[in-house]
Amino acid sequence: MKIKSLAILASLSMLSIGLAYCLGNRTSINADAATPVIVAQGSRAFFYQENDIAIRGTDPVAYFRQGKAVAGSPQFTHRWEDATWQFSSAENRDLFAQNPEKYAPQYGGYCAWAVSQGYTASTDPNAWKIVNGKLYLNYNRRVQKSWEGDIPGQIARANRNWPEVLNRS
Repeated sequence: MKIKSLAILASLSMLSIGLAYCLGNRTSINADAATPVIVAQGSRAFFYQENDIAIRGTDPVAYFRQGKAVAGSPQFTHRWEDATWQFSSAENRDLFAQNPEKYAPQYGGYCAWAVSQGYTASTDPNAWKIVNGKLYLNYNRRVQKSWEGDIPGQIARANRNWPEVLNRS
């Protein structure tokens, strides 16, 4: 019993440390070797990028049209807000080019839950949800489940924090 309790305690501690790191890192969590970049110019939007590619190269239009995360291709790109966006088809690229605000994720592609808590974190393209016609990304599916516990409240808090959360050190 004592060994099992210690194993559970150790697991919870590791989970707490990981979550604290996710929430406490005010610049971003970057699981890849690429350096994250925050893009800001005047009143322009801020977008999380790695190697100049927005949202890890995932096609933002595919979330709306195909209902899933679809990898974009270097063959179909569009430059917007100082980032390169990749798409799975020319048609999706053209739809984005006509109305990027419709398809771009909220909070610059940072984790919606983290922004609601006053921090930033990178995102997993498979942890997503469209709410009222807007795309929200999260750090991972576990964090997304927490976010989904109170979507209206999370969005309201994140809206109050965005984009000032990027200025916190």
